[in-house]
Amino acid sequence: MKKILLLSDTHSYLDDQILAHVKHADEVWHAGDIGDLKVTDTIKKLKPLRAVYGNIDDAKARMEFPLDHRFMCEGVDVWMTHIGGYPGKYNQRVRADIYANPPKLYITGHSHILKVMNDKKTGLLHMNPGAVGTHGFQQVRTMLRFTIDAGKIANLEVIEFERNNPKV
Repeated sequence: MKKILLLSDTHSYLDDQILAHVKHADEVWHAGDIGDLKVTDTIKKLKPLRAVYGNIDDAKARMEFPLDHRFMCEGVDVWMTHIGGYPGKYNQRVRADIYANPPKLYITGHSHILKVMNDKKTGLLHMNPGAVGTHGFQQVRTMLRFTIDAGKIANLEVIEFERNNPKV
């Protein structure tokens, strides 16, 4: 079993409240718009990190992290990308691949809107953790925490922080 912390859209922001949750995860996944690589460097010192770059990320981030990251975790086929859409509204860049070979878990960022939903056509589970950074229109900063064990995704929790005064 692995405990996963999923975040996105840090936009160079990382604080002790976020790091407290990092310390309790087995792995941290970042769905893009990292901003300053000090964010991912700090996380990597604490826990294994999987990440993709987002549209605001510079050449250094694009050299370190892929646009798309597809991998297996505890028997679950995972595809993570920053701008990918969601069931019924997939980005044109990924749409054909999603339908031809759907993962079990499809993760995106970009929208700053927390969204978890099933795709009835493909059977995949879509997750967007929203935005945990302070840049953007979101009034509540969010991350997701869940477990993966023997091919099953379970124990999904939403972690919320106030916009300018983080708390759980």
